[in-house]
Amino acid sequence: MHKIVECVPNFSEGRDAGKIAMIVDAFRGKEGVKLLDYSNDTDHNRMVVTVIGAPEAVKLAMLEATRTAISVIDLNGHRGQHPRIGAVDVVPFIPVANMTMDEAVALSKEVAREMAQRYDLPVYLYEKSASAPHRENLAAVRKGAFEGLTEKMKLPEWNPDYGPATPHPTAGAVAVGARNFLIAFNVNLNTTDPAIAEKIAKKIRFIGGGLRYCKAIGIHLKEKNLVQVSVNLTDPSKTRLYQIVEMIRFEAARYGVTIAGSELIGLIPLEAVLDTMSYYLGLENLSPAQVLESHLPM
Repeated sequence: MHKIVECVPNFSEGRDAGKIAMIVDAFRGKEGVKLLDYSNDTDHNRMVVTVIGAPEAVKLAMLEATRTAISVIDLNGHRGQHPRIGAVDVVPFIPVANMTMDEAVALSKEVAREMAQRYDLPVYLYEKSASAPHRENLAAVRKGAFEGLTEKMKLPEWNPDYGPATPHPTAGAVAVGARNFLIAFNVNLNTTDPAIAEKIAKKIRFIGGGLRYCKAIGIHLKEKNLVQVSVNLTDPSKTRLYQIVEMIRFEAARYGVTIAGSELIGLIPLEAVLDTMSYYLGLENLSPAQVLESHLPM
């Protein structure tokens, strides 16, 4: 049976269509690689790409995309609402079929090592690939952002796992690792006060006493004249998507604020869609077998 891995790299470019096309092209037309999705956001100034395929093929495509991103992105002039440490900010690998988490970790380390060697890029291993407990959490790795990297990397505990001990002058550093599937989504609020979004994010995220497997930050969307709670749900089988939405709704009510809408970043498992649909429609017996498309020939 063929091994299949998913890779969901995040690039610090969400505004320049030409640069976005150049980066995404690295994943097109490659044998053994399928580009599933890519989406960009101008307020975040960030793009998320989702690809799957054979481990070696995905590895080579990711290295090509890294070369392209480094050549077109200069973080010295980059401004956006989403935290970032690099032009290629984070590169997670997720085992999909016939592949163990240990194999995904090994693949992530291969990619990290080659990124450092080919592009003189500092690389941190995170999540399941982390070399130390304090590096497991991506938020800890990204703390201080690109602007704080020089000082952060002077600390012995933040020497990179691969590459030079100083930031790349225009591309910063990159976090690479293996992890389980997560759902990334944003909930927009009917207010222009960013403090409200951050207060709600602090309440719902696990590190602040909120829901397990929930990471969240508050973001100001200048173009939409709204604020947003940006969420990563790291285990949708244990904490449900609707639980996070309803907790945001509950916390927002204390400020007289309502939910204006939400948006999904990248792909979502069918089980999470059915679970959320069952909750809001009050269905007791919904299963994948009741989805028409699941009966269509492939």
